[in-house]
Amino acid sequence: MLFILYYVVAITVLILHFTGFLARHNLEWLILVLAVTVFPAVIYL
Repeated sequence: MLFILYYVVAITVLILHFTGFLARHNLEWLILVLAVTVFPAVIYL
């Protein structure tokens, strides 16, 4: 269940990034937070 929630949040953040919403509201740091949360999973796989 948490994986599904994580993917929904990640896809939403990416869509908002590509539409320019994050840049307009100074929320580009969400992309970095998303990348940091994915990084440990990439190492263990």
